Amino acid sequence: MNPLFIIIGVGILLVVYFVATYNGFVILRTRIKEALSGIDVQLKRRADLIPNLVETVKGYAKHEKGVFEEVTKARSALMSAKTPADKAEANNMLTDALKSLFAVAEAYPDLKASENFRDLQRQLEDTEDKIAYSRQFYNSNVLDYNTKIQTFPSNLVANIFGFKQEEFFAATEEERKKVEVKFS
Repeated sequence: MNPLFIIIGVGILLVVYFVATYNGFVILRTRIKEALSGIDVQLKRRADLIPNLVETVKGYAKHEKGVFEEVTKARSALMSAKTPADKAEANNMLTDALKSLFAVAEAYPDLKASENFRDLQRQLEDTEDKIAYSRQFYNSNVLDYNTKIQTFPSNLVANIFGFKQEEFFAATEEERKKVEVKFS
């Protein structure tokens, strides 16, 4: 066998490997963008439900102005967030504000019995489930991408072409705490 053919064969294999690995990074990066877009869609849906929910609760609890302002402020922060970290932080802020809003709703039995409120609450719960799934899908793609960036030999291709690790959409310490259920 001619050594020139061996060298050419190895060279071709290296080129094929580099192209395949590069394309793999591009595919994973595109999946991450698509997954982040899925989170954005659900966060927007959630943000769109908030004004209706707030107006429904306002009708029953006019004196709870601070809670409504907190929810409105958190919603605005979510709508203007750009990076995954900013979106996660704004999402967590809105989650906390909604907890306060639902605590107010608990104090008004007529509100809890309102069909409009119950429908909005169901829609919000459904959206929360979709957000959780979207976050999981996003984080799975980030895990695959980051793992590929860190493992040999694909890390060589990542370094050559400047592929950088992505941030996970992380839960806050508050979200990690054990939930206590109390029946009064």
